[in-house]
Amino acid sequence: MMFVSGETGEPSAETTGIIEEIVRGQVIEMLQQCTNLASRRGSRSISTDDLIFLIRHDKAKVSRLRTYLSWKDVRKTAKDNDPSGGAGAPDPADLLDDAAAGIAGGTGPVQMRQKKAKIGLPWEVASFFSEQVPEREEDEDEDEVEANAATLQRLKNADERTRGMTRDEYVHWSECRQASFTFRKGKRFREWAGFGTVTDAKPNDDIVDILGFLTFEIVQTLTEEALKVKELEDQVLSESREKNKKRKREKFLFHAEEGRTPIEPRHVEEAFRRLQVPKPKSRAMRNFSGGVVKSKLTLV
Repeated sequence: MMFVSGETGEPSAETTGIIEEIVRGQVIEMLQQCTNLASRRGSRSISTDDLIFLIRHDKAKVSRLRTYLSWKDVRKTAKDNDPSGGAGAPDPADLLDDAAAGIAGGTGPVQMRQKKAKIGLPWEVASFFSEQVPEREEDEDEDEVEANAATLQRLKNADERTRGMTRDEYVHWSECRQASFTFRKGKRFREWAGFGTVTDAKPNDDIVDILGFLTFEIVQTLTEEALKVKELEDQVLSESREKNKKRKREKFLFHAEEGRTPIEPRHVEEAFRRLQVPKPKSRAMRNFSGGVVKSKLTLV
């Protein structure tokens, strides 16, 4: 996942371990908050709406998740209507590609006739009315525009990275894109995330798929922010080296070539610290009352 998100080096086991612990902490926090939301509704089981409600302020991520769920439903319907019974379960990596590119994965006649269903959310204004305004295909709300802008930028970065790759390198790239915390690892993921300990609810497949999507987004966001931290650090180091004129660009016969170093644990920790800084929109005016402000874990 880190390689697909922009990391070209080989990170150490310590770096990947820190990212895994951060992702696990985020998943546990989401399950705890979802359990509290379900108990307020008087329900013992969490739903997909509870998970989406936690990220409702990140409109771009919500739009990508809704697109992901829409294409998942399209593929499931197409598989049920396929006379041959389907060739197997769809790969979540392909569903992520469909959510990013906005196109269906298959090109068969059954899938071409399918229309992407709009995932409604109970806290939207439109859900308060019994009659819904018919939508046109060319209509695109602000959330989808924001999500598409971020997605197109990621696709552009991926295209620039893969443009000069050889066949073997691109095969490795494709294998890395299929990395997932949940695909064909449902039982291990439930034990790793703390199902049965954090929450007594038994998650269905949709809950696990959404958590798989969100864990991929967390790793991608952490990697991108850590790369920014490392780039700033490298810039400061290069400026300090340029001050020494005698050692500037000096190379000897057996001098090792400078190579790009991978992300280190300190970069990931600083990236996570930056992502935990509360945004001005979520800060409350305390009228200079003083005291220690307790901050809770922010979902990445």
